[in-house]
Amino acid sequence: MSQVHNLWKTTTGLPVVGSSIGKRVFSLAFAQKAPYFATIHPRVADLRPNYCEVHIPKRRGVQNHIGTVHAIALCNGLEMAMGGLAEATIPSTKRWIPKGMTVSYTAKATSDIVCTAETDQEQWDTAEGDLPVRVKGVRDDGTVVIEGTINLWVTSKKK
Repeated sequence: MSQVHNLWKTTTGLPVVGSSIGKRVFSLAFAQKAPYFATIHPRVADLRPNYCEVHIPKRRGVQNHIGTVHAIALCNGLEMAMGGLAEATIPSTKRWIPKGMTVSYTAKATSDIVCTAETDQEQWDTAEGDLPVRVKGVRDDGTVVIEGTINLWVTSKKK
């Protein structure tokens, strides 16, 4: 289990801290790993192998000129979800780096957004080279506002 996944289990599993506060603590710590994540004020709602869910609140700091959540803020949320998923899923003998992102903006992001990243375990079992991660962002009413793929480059760690 990776350090990120261990931190998730620790912060969300403590009875004194509780799930809600633990998720907040984890989200703050994870956003410091890549400080630009903090710009969207993310909240990690779920993290497990092959899945991560990140909530982006709609607030002035992430809005564009028409008052919707900016496309780059959405991509930032998708990348954070992908990174959480990758850290929680990758075998200890492998390493990963993002290689590219292809997304479609399918509707206006007029509310808070839930960004998710998903893979299938089989992808990681044989991972070497390209590994596509499915990503999407959804409005409060269930409308998909952004969807696509983030491609990872997965290689074996040097001995």
